Amino acid sequence: MKILAITVALILTLAAAPADAQQSSRAHAIAMHGSPKYGADIAALPYANPAAPKGGAIRTGTVGTFDNFNPFISDGDGISAGFETLLASGEDEPFTAYAGLAREVEWPDDRSWVIFHLDPAARWHDGAPVTPEDVIFSFEKLTSEGAPFYRFYYAAVTEAEKVGEHAVRFNFADATNRELPLIMGQLPVLAKHDWEGHDFSKPRDDPPLVSGPYRVRDFVLGRWVESERVADWWARDLPQNRGRHNFDIRRTEYFRDFNLLREIIKGGQIDVLTEIQAKAWEQGYEIDAVAGGHLVKEEIPDERTRGMQAFVFNTRRDIFSDIRVRRALAFAFDFEWTNRTLLFNSYRRATSYWNNSELGSRDLPAGEELRILREHEDALPPELFTQPFTLPVTDGSGRLREQLRDALDLLAQAGWQVRDIGGETRLVNGDGEPFEFEVLIVQSDFERLVLPFTQNLERLGIRASVRLVDVSQYIRRRDEYDFDMIVGSWGQSESPGNEQLEFWGSEAAATPASRNLAGVSDPVIDDLIQRVISASDRESLVQATRALDRVLLWGWYVIPQWYVPNTRLLWWNRFSRPALTPEDGPVTAFWWYDAEKDAALAAAGFERP
Repeated sequence: MKILAITVALILTLAAAPADAQQSSRAHAIAMHGSPKYGADIAALPYANPAAPKGGAIRTGTVGTFDNFNPFISDGDGISAGFETLLASGEDEPFTAYAGLAREVEWPDDRSWVIFHLDPAARWHDGAPVTPEDVIFSFEKLTSEGAPFYRFYYAAVTEAEKVGEHAVRFNFADATNRELPLIMGQLPVLAKHDWEGHDFSKPRDDPPLVSGPYRVRDFVLGRWVESERVADWWARDLPQNRGRHNFDIRRTEYFRDFNLLREIIKGGQIDVLTEIQAKAWEQGYEIDAVAGGHLVKEEIPDERTRGMQAFVFNTRRDIFSDIRVRRALAFAFDFEWTNRTLLFNSYRRATSYWNNSELGSRDLPAGEELRILREHEDALPPELFTQPFTLPVTDGSGRLREQLRDALDLLAQAGWQVRDIGGETRLVNGDGEPFEFEVLIVQSDFERLVLPFTQNLERLGIRASVRLVDVSQYIRRRDEYDFDMIVGSWGQSESPGNEQLEFWGSEAAATPASRNLAGVSDPVIDDLIQRVISASDRESLVQATRALDRVLLWGWYVIPQWYVPNTRLLWWNRFSRPALTPEDGPVTAFWWYDAEKDAALAAAGFERP
């Protein structure tokens, strides 16, 4: 799974196996399937400007909060101080991992183990070297005391051992999982000598020691954090970092409301903002700064895979345990009306867990995907093989008579009937209990989007209330699965793998704080996840992922919402950026401060506050 930032790719080279009989490869890059995109002779990444000047500051804002610097646990709202990883992934490849803290990576043909050869130059900010002991300590702490994600993600690792002055080896229980060497490369590395004085399972108030291009220099918990560029950073001269990490200062401010964040950027207190609301994008920036090109407002195309954003049923609740009920409620969501009336027709309907990607299922299953699904035919709905998966579609007028009639038919099949109770039309079950539930949200902007859905439910006799809570309460209730329905999302990459266990796996469904929000627990899905993980080549991965996508869709665990096909970006015109934008979208790590542009802004009356 591609999660982390890119470094350089170098040509694969072969070396003799260290101890195993089979042949192994040792290189500065490893691809999930095929070969790395870039060679050893690369001078700089194509979406970087190696001549970019260093200096200046960039200020960003985000909705949320933080109360500590331990992002690896479920307790509290921790943020990262800038941890580096053994390897890092590309911005324009499905999944290739390149040199990071590890200068080289070594693996056998069956990928049953991996050795990371640390760069001898790698240093913590206190000058101490990064060692194999640090790597092993990090792995052990994350899997024993970290959030559940790490136990799922690294579950196949049987042993971590030091095998040289600068080398650490991980052995795997599953030799069919080609992704394991790459996801071990995503291991965030902690300084053992720094963390040994702290309880890793608890929040941490002070910034930990890191080895990356920036160090935290000042902060106020819950409000802002400011980092400074490390002038003597050990990796500053490596090819992958030429033209990267150009700002002397990076500052992030935290806000509890996105409306406030919008006013903050218009006032110039932050420099860059990705807009997430269509209404605000269309109507919220009609100001002189935008009209004059001083606050740049642009939609930047990208080729990122969009995951799934949706109304998520908590199937752990009896009220949502019946698939007919879940499917029925989908008829009450009028995407076409919502998109036309509230979203300025700027969104596309989410129809897959891998939107905007070849990985998403389509039409009827065929070829290898069909063969995979036939193995589970008895446990799957017959319609899956004979009908393309479709969502209810309306004419956008807001009149849902036919759709609601279809919904009532399904609800009746599931034992729910409409009754008059005290002069109100209510939907009740065989015991006379009314159909009621709560939609939990954390963003006030979403209330206007959820309420039309609940009003349509009311026409079915279903009473759905909307509860807006603060971030901390939302996280607690989400992690404890203390909700009926939430608006949730799952990001996806072009190379899905082990993370799917935590998204949809049966074990994750029973594990607090996992990302299996819907409570999916199905042996068919468990098997399909393993097929995704063990796919031997790209085509096999595509077919297995399409099968998983199709079964998830036909399970009606969510009511899909929408996605935007580009990045909506606002930024004060005091920066420059490379001519080429990565396929995954704009990355400010490759931007730089432009003194002439900043002077022009000041001359126009837009001096930085």
